[in-house]
Amino acid sequence: MSLRYLTAGETHGPQLTAIVEGMPSNLKLDFEELNFQLHRRQKGYGRGRRMQIEKDTAKIAGGVRHGYTTGAPIALVVENNDWKHWQNIMNIEPIEGSDEDKRRVHRPRPGHADLNGGMKYNLKDLRNVLERSSARETAIRVACGGLARQLLAEFGIKVAGQVIRIGEIEAPYRDLPIDELIAVTEASSVRVTDPETEKKMEAYIDLIKQEGDSVGGVVECIVEGVPIGLGSHVQYDRKLDARIAQGVMSINAFKGVEIGIGFEAGELRGSQVHDEILYDEERGYHRRTNRLGGFEGGMTNGMPVVVRGVMKPIPTLYKPLQSVDIDTKEAFTAQVERSDACAVPAASVVMEHVVAWEIAKALLEKFGGDSIEEIRANIASYEEQLGRY
Repeated sequence: MSLRYLTAGETHGPQLTAIVEGMPSNLKLDFEELNFQLHRRQKGYGRGRRMQIEKDTAKIAGGVRHGYTTGAPIALVVENNDWKHWQNIMNIEPIEGSDEDKRRVHRPRPGHADLNGGMKYNLKDLRNVLERSSARETAIRVACGGLARQLLAEFGIKVAGQVIRIGEIEAPYRDLPIDELIAVTEASSVRVTDPETEKKMEAYIDLIKQEGDSVGGVVECIVEGVPIGLGSHVQYDRKLDARIAQGVMSINAFKGVEIGIGFEAGELRGSQVHDEILYDEERGYHRRTNRLGGFEGGMTNGMPVVVRGVMKPIPTLYKPLQSVDIDTKEAFTAQVERSDACAVPAASVVMEHVVAWEIAKALLEKFGGDSIEEIRANIASYEEQLGRY
């Protein structure tokens, strides 16, 4: 059975909900770790007031008993604390005399799903679009990815992330062991490894906020311990790097993705791009470099998986751009919803969990099994086969 999930819920509704199907039985869950990952998503310099209101925790309402997965679908819930202020506006039942008309959104915001979604679904209140298209949905996606992350950890696979760039400020490259990278970036307000860059980024975000603007950036995810051969070359939709790219592009505000050196490969010669193959008794087959980010032919090659994504500036601005009122068709300035000046550090955490999910899904496709024990045995058998190759 393939690992999959569906989510439901609105940004100002009572809760976000997910059903995760295909998780094997007998995976011991660390509930504190799961909620820690949700907490990480809420951190980061430049976040708005919503993160002060919400203290995200994941409640498990099915599929887990006495701390272990049962193999049944897992039901996850992340409650919205801000719901109490929106009950009349967002109530599922009709409410007479409510102020919902006062909060009707009829001025679409540039860069959002408002106008396209309203036209597609024939909705005259654009709140019905923005409530679901909001990045608040990434909270429940991090919860789903948090389960996948714990599954990967069971087999020695580690996931890290860092911010590479915020606007005009780029972080210097530091080749750190993955455990150190995790620790250093977690201590940083903007998830970088360099203290001086952190200060520059904070000052830059402050300036952007004072100007009523927003700023985007580039984030990177590194996954170590991934077995050789996840994904496949035989069909376009089985290539794991392609599936990871789709997952990253599905994150709110992400407009680009690259694997390894990515777009830089278009500037170099082949001899400067491809990773030479080496062999020794201890490591077996491996690559001299990792410019291709752990992939060849849509399959993992045993090197660390390296993925980068670019996040555009959040389109909700406190100096609104021009838009058109869908009632009067007259030019107007776009309505302002509460927003962040910069959510790049949080986006780094979201991308970690999206990538973790795709790798976990590919791991289960490769090794099958309904229980952790069966998967472990299948991996051990495969590793023996690789050792004899």
